[in-house]
Parts: sequence; C-alpha cells; structure tokens
Amino acid sequence: MRNFTHFLYTLAMSLFLLVGMTSCEIVGGIFKAGAWTGAILVIAVIVLIIWGFSRLFGGRRSD
Repeated sequence: MRNFTHFLYTLAMSLFLLVGMTSCEIVGGIFKAGAWTGAILVIAVIVLIIWGFSRLFGGRRSD
C-alpha cells in the first residue's frame, strides 16, 4: 500500500508541474537566463527525470 500511495503522490506532483508551467514559460525563462544556464538547467532536469524513473520503477532486487 505504501508503494501505491508513493506512486499517487509522484503522479500528482508531476501533473501539477505539467499543468502549472507551460513549455513556453520555461523556454522563455531559459533564454532570459542565458545559454549556459539554460543548458545546465536542461541537463539537470533530464538527470532528475531519469533518477526519478529509476527510483520509481527500479525497485530493489531480492535474491
């Protein structure tokens, strides 16, 4: 049951972020901040997404 509530919490937060921030606002903010800041920010977001999926679906293997 704990995994299911964690999944629902993660899903709710993801949907909130998707609805709360449109892609145009994000891209506009990145270009205002500068190219290097935008590149670092995009890489950090991609790494966080990959880490989140690995934590969510990777699980622990019990042998």
